[in-house]
Amino acid sequence: MFGAGGGIGGALVRALAAREDIALVHTGSRRVPATGPKVRPFHFDLTDEASIAAAAATMADDPPEIVIVATGALAFADGAGPEKSLGAIDPVRMANLFALNTIGPAMIAKHVVPLLRRDRRAVLAVLSARVGSIGDNWLGGWHSYRASKAALNMLVRTIAVELGRTHPQAVLVALHPGTVDTPLSRPFQRNLRDGQLTTSEQAAAHLLNVIDGLTPADSGGFFAWDGQPIAF
Repeated sequence: MFGAGGGIGGALVRALAAREDIALVHTGSRRVPATGPKVRPFHFDLTDEASIAAAAATMADDPPEIVIVATGALAFADGAGPEKSLGAIDPVRMANLFALNTIGPAMIAKHVVPLLRRDRRAVLAVLSARVGSIGDNWLGGWHSYRASKAALNMLVRTIAVELGRTHPQAVLVALHPGTVDTPLSRPFQRNLRDGQLTTSEQAAAHLLNVIDGLTPADSGGFFAWDGQPIAF
């Protein structure tokens, strides 16, 4: 688990650790890592490839069967929210979101995929967002966030093609967790419909249910929390 310090990531760690079919949960975060009898913590920096490589190396003696990347950012590092117009695009802010939402997960895949067993099922699931869908974008705005997630979705698709050649039983997907009540989404919850907002625990249960049902035929896909495919 990369991104165990976030609301969804923390809930996923707790849900995985509670399962009888899970013996060990590797949990990575920049902050204080999760703890527990099944938890093996590690630290990493999403913008530092060397730290990601070192984190992956800690799993080499016990290759993971499920890897979840629950990292990412919506607001900019200086606290500004997503752009509402073309004129608000700032190159430094945009580059920062791409570093967190696109390049960081790509580096995780680069160093984790070689660890996966080739003779059995393995899943690498990356949290994305429905607003990163090019085909489902009718509102515009949020330029940097949308573009960084769309780029992430493309990386999932293209890496999955390569993964299929080397690890035929593996699955690589992008997952949309829905709108979850976390600090990331809190500033944008005002106009949500009743029932649209879920807790981190509910989101974790939904995501794990989707992951459990994935097959190699789903690799390279983009799925919502309820298992429904989303257009790229």
